[in-house]
Amino acid sequence: MKSKLSLIAGAIAATLALPLALAAEPATAPAPDHFIKEAVQGNLAEVKVGELAQQKGASEGVKDFGATLAKDHATANDKAKEAAQNLGVSPPSEPSAKQKTMYHELEALSGQKFDQHFVRDMVKDHKEDIAKYQEEAEGSGPAADYAKAILPDLRKHLKTAEQLEKQQRSASASESSSKMK
Repeated sequence: MKSKLSLIAGAIAATLALPLALAAEPATAPAPDHFIKEAVQGNLAEVKVGELAQQKGASEGVKDFGATLAKDHATANDKAKEAAQNLGVSPPSEPSAKQKTMYHELEALSGQKFDQHFVRDMVKDHKEDIAKYQEEAEGSGPAADYAKAILPDLRKHLKTAEQLEKQQRSASASESSSKMK
């Protein structure tokens, strides 16, 4: 009886320890070809969203940022396609379904609503991209070289988006306080 209880206790302990052991394993970076395909899609999406911001943005800051995004990501896409070619990967020709959905959601907005959603999306998107690019940049090869080359621009974009977000919050707070007077 005692050995049966020991066996059951051991099995329970092993079962409980398995999720902890799995969680402790480091996450593996996506393969360079997967990264570069996502990079091309992201660049295509940023160019389109940047162009949309130039058309629909209510503030000059959003319009200017849109122009910067379109220009920088078009250049980045040329570099990403070159890296894809070096990896023997066929680059995608359009953004992902998720990116297309984000574009259509923004396209339906105008004025301040557009600006708010655009800036919020750009902050979130660039934070996610920076994390992926940093991880890829730790490696070597064409995809890592591409990631290292593009990271400074992504950081500038994030900084600009965060500044625009801060300006929007300040403007919103000013509006609220003047309505209360």
